Amino acid sequence: MKKIFSYVSNNLPVIFRGFLFILTIFIIVSLFPRKAKFKYEFQKGNPWLYETLIAPFDFPIYKSEEQLKSEKDSVLNNAKAYFEFDSLIVKNNKVEFSKSYEIQKQEFIVKNSKKLIGRKYSNFVKNSNDFFDFAQDILHNIYSKGIIESPEMISEYNSEYIVILREKVAESHFVSDIYTQKSAYAYSVDKISEFIESINKKNNLYIDFIRQVDIYKYIMPNLIFDKSTTENVKNEMLKDVSFTKGMIQTGERIVSKGEVVNFTIYQALKSFKKQSEEKLGLGNNSTMIFFGHLLFIIICITVLFLFLLNFRKEILQDSLKTAFILIIVLIFVTIASIVLKYSIDSIYIIPFAIIPIIIRTFYDARLALFIHIVVVMLVGFFAPNGFEFVFLNFNAGIVAIFTLTDLHRRGKLFFSAALVVITYSIIYFGMYISYEGNISDIKLENFLYFGANGVLLLISYPLIYLFEKVFGFLSDVTLLELSDTNQPLLRKLAEKAPGTFQHSLQVANLAEEAVYKIGGNPLLVRTGALYHDVGKMDNSICFIENQNSGYNPHDYLEFDESAKIIINHVILGEKIAKKNKLPQKIIDFINTHHGESRVEYFYRLYQNKFPEQTIDVSRFTYPGPKPNSIETAVLMMADTVEAASRSLDKVDEDAINSLVDSLIDKQIENGQYENAPLTFKDINIIKRIFKQKLVNIYHARIVYPEENKTKKTPSSDKVDN
Repeated sequence: MKKIFSYVSNNLPVIFRGFLFILTIFIIVSLFPRKAKFKYEFQKGNPWLYETLIAPFDFPIYKSEEQLKSEKDSVLNNAKAYFEFDSLIVKNNKVEFSKSYEIQKQEFIVKNSKKLIGRKYSNFVKNSNDFFDFAQDILHNIYSKGIIESPEMISEYNSEYIVILREKVAESHFVSDIYTQKSAYAYSVDKISEFIESINKKNNLYIDFIRQVDIYKYIMPNLIFDKSTTENVKNEMLKDVSFTKGMIQTGERIVSKGEVVNFTIYQALKSFKKQSEEKLGLGNNSTMIFFGHLLFIIICITVLFLFLLNFRKEILQDSLKTAFILIIVLIFVTIASIVLKYSIDSIYIIPFAIIPIIIRTFYDARLALFIHIVVVMLVGFFAPNGFEFVFLNFNAGIVAIFTLTDLHRRGKLFFSAALVVITYSIIYFGMYISYEGNISDIKLENFLYFGANGVLLLISYPLIYLFEKVFGFLSDVTLLELSDTNQPLLRKLAEKAPGTFQHSLQVANLAEEAVYKIGGNPLLVRTGALYHDVGKMDNSICFIENQNSGYNPHDYLEFDESAKIIINHVILGEKIAKKNKLPQKIIDFINTHHGESRVEYFYRLYQNKFPEQTIDVSRFTYPGPKPNSIETAVLMMADTVEAASRSLDKVDEDAINSLVDSLIDKQIENGQYENAPLTFKDINIIKRIFKQKLVNIYHARIVYPEENKTKKTPSSDKVDN
């Protein structure tokens, strides 16, 4: 038992990373739909490549989406709006009108009592009663047909009829026969005008009375839109739309070998596929389907593991980096699973090209493409039209990788997103016309999905920032910010140690050019070079590049004390970098730029002063570690070569060539680059670039002749300085 505990404790990181892979497998299995995968692939317009297919069971033939949509649209076009006839509004308004009319009549009589005497009074009473009956008839006619508040209420229904519910009895009426408030007002005005025209013009008092009667305010909507009933009836009509059109009986031929899959056969095959997957997903078959899915996912994740093991072992050796890769896989498989539950075509809105963009930002194109392929294969297994899905996203991922080389250039991401959308559209269009033979029925909404896909690709920037902070990565965008010489730490270095700052700039130029040629990250090495000597700020005068007054503190120190100060700039540099929250990758340049080399100058002086004494070499040796990447190794070479070139007595091409060769060869001999992935070819290229750059820096100057005061210099003479 102790051995087991000891083994677990000693190998806990490895066990944890293995657990991450196993957990990923089971999460993906849980996301897979619990149904079988149809074993035949078919496309409309292509020949059936398998044996003649005979129906093993009865199944209905489902209508196509276009047919169903057409039938449902037809139902909706014929749907009627339902209105409740409110008799209470009619009754109340008629009663209110009666009361108001009687009051107005009495007030008019009182007001005109001197004129309404004898027979005139009796005629007025009789006539006003006649008008009251006439007005009541107007209200009755209007309300009996019905008044709706606004015609816009039924604008979404194309039917020329509406249904009015009177005491739970439904009656259909032409929309044109129903009043709106506006048309009811107009009708009442016309009728009253006709009534006035029929009156003897001598009866002025009676006409004045009629004109002051306000019948219009008693015309109110009495047809109340019944949204609930309207929607319920509409839904019932939609339920009546059949999803099927016929049956195929057991033993009936579905399609013959070599027969072209036309529209009818295609619908039969799709129906057979649906029924087969449902039947196979029932009972004991579901267990076998689960193990089939499990086996497929294990293979995909194992292939990913083997790729990392053979080509990116450094990722497998870091739990955080391993988790990052697996989280990327899980995120997109999960999103695809959720989207497919709601809409099949919406799968094209998922921006799978984000995967290679994010991986390419932190690693390289090869790893980005491989992980993209693994994710697309996993999703393609349960996505409809698997080949189409895989082919579209495979090409979109390649385009994203090839076009997005410089993420720190803002326009690049927009350009890449546009090319991804174009790639999706062209491939989809080509595949569709090859299947259908025409473009009349092409799904235009898919092109909208592709456009939305391109827009969603733009969230790569915030996602990259998020992953940077969570997993401690370093993107080119951050490197570009850090390499700005106006950064507070670099400005402080330029102020406190100006010579060191200039040295760092020269080292950055040398290292950047070399790394660019041999295939590393130029922006990373440039940033690392700018910060590699920040530890010299505290004792800047102790470093020769900052001594310009003739004073050298080392003249008053023991050699081992001087060596300690020189070595200590690496340790101080790491502390300063951590205090200023520089990324670990930049701190690595500070720690490794001298590797495990010796401070040769003071070591030899000490050796000469104490020839008989056994020297503790560790007191004169940098703590390391040795460079372990292309970028850190090139920085070490550039730092050594640039510093040494300043001490040359005679600066010419031969001296520079000899200096570069001797210094780098000595470092190789001392094993300083044994952990760095450099080839002899890389080292030769680095040497050649350093020589060229140093020759350009220390190029020979033309000596100007003294001015001859007795003879004018021709104005056409030009001197290149």
